[in-house]
Amino acid sequence: MNLDTVKQQLEQRLSQLMERSGKVNRDLSQPHSADWAEQAQERENDEVLESIAAETQESIVHLQAALARVADGSYGECETCGEAIDEARLQALPEATHCMRCAH
Repeated sequence: MNLDTVKQQLEQRLSQLMERSGKVNRDLSQPHSADWAEQAQERENDEVLESIAAETQESIVHLQAALARVADGSYGECETCGEAIDEARLQALPEATHCMRCAH
C-alpha cells in the first residue's frame, strides 16, 4: 500500500466533502419564501439538507482522523487488536479503523 497515494486520495475526498458542506450550508442559509405553502416545502427540504450536512460533517471527521493516522504512521492498523487492516478493506473504506474481525 502506497501511503502517498492513500494520502492523496483521502485529501481529494476531504476536499470534495468540504465543498459539499459549503454548498449545503449556503443552501440552508437562504431565506424562505413569504408564501406559506412554499415555505412548508422549503422547510422539508431544509430537513433533508440538515441530514446531508450532518452525514457530510461526520465523513469529514473520519477522513481527517484517517489523515492523522497516515501522518503518525498508524494508518492501516486495527485500533482494537493492532493487526493490519486488509488492503481490500482499506480500498473500499479508506477511513476504516478496524480489521474485519474486530469490526463485527
